[in-house]
Amino acid sequence: MDSGALAGRRIVVTRPRDQAAPLARLIAAAGGDALLFPLLEIAPAEDRRPLEALARQLADYRLAVFVSPNAVAHALPTLLAAGDWPASLIPAAVGPGTVRALEEAGIAGCIAPRERFDSEGLLALPELAPAAVAGCRVAILRGDGGRELLADTLRQRGASVDAVTCYQRSGPAGGFASLVDAWREARLDAIVVSSSEALRYLVDGLPAEGRAYLQQTPLFVPHARIAESARALGLERVVLTAGADSGLIRGLLAYNWCA
Repeated sequence: MDSGALAGRRIVVTRPRDQAAPLARLIAAAGGDALLFPLLEIAPAEDRRPLEALARQLADYRLAVFVSPNAVAHALPTLLAAGDWPASLIPAAVGPGTVRALEEAGIAGCIAPRERFDSEGLLALPELAPAAVAGCRVAILRGDGGRELLADTLRQRGASVDAVTCYQRSGPAGGFASLVDAWREARLDAIVVSSSEALRYLVDGLPAEGRAYLQQTPLFVPHARIAESARALGLERVVLTAGADSGLIRGLLAYNWCA
């Protein structure tokens, strides 16, 4: 990697704080300055009883899907409190970051998409085909809200699905003044947004001055659905990259900053 490819560029990384460090390191390695500005605050779900009930029956499930690293962090300790991971239970993840989180926790053999890191990519795997899941119990560990596509499709394919909320999300607690100040001082060159929900918090939370700056700022997103949401919100300088941190850094490195 060219150590100076992002020299002089300040990139805002909006991932939740405990997930932002890997991308920030990649930006720094390319000579850039990563400004951490989490658009989502993550906290444990208020009601832990569904997760505790799942833990007691964990061995009865065929597949456990973790939708994000946050799901691993907030569900796995409870799931493993009563014993080891059942040998017959297949762990599944939507993206590589979640796979890494599971592996770091000692859970191996995770299935995950290799290209499209979303529910559609996961549902395309042979292990989630109708013949593979019909009659099986599937647990989905997720945050509050979000899409129902994964659960609904698996039920249509004949699986018995329990979707358990293990964490909750909220917008940034500190407001947006620091971002607007960075724009005013010409110290903000691009923003990376990794979820449609975070994008909504950004657009809704910025004052009119900040939204005007946002219109002029390259917005890097790792999924077509986020890009569509951004354009629907009136943003024009949207740069769609490949998925995960590796795709985002490649997009940042390839971008024509002088255009």
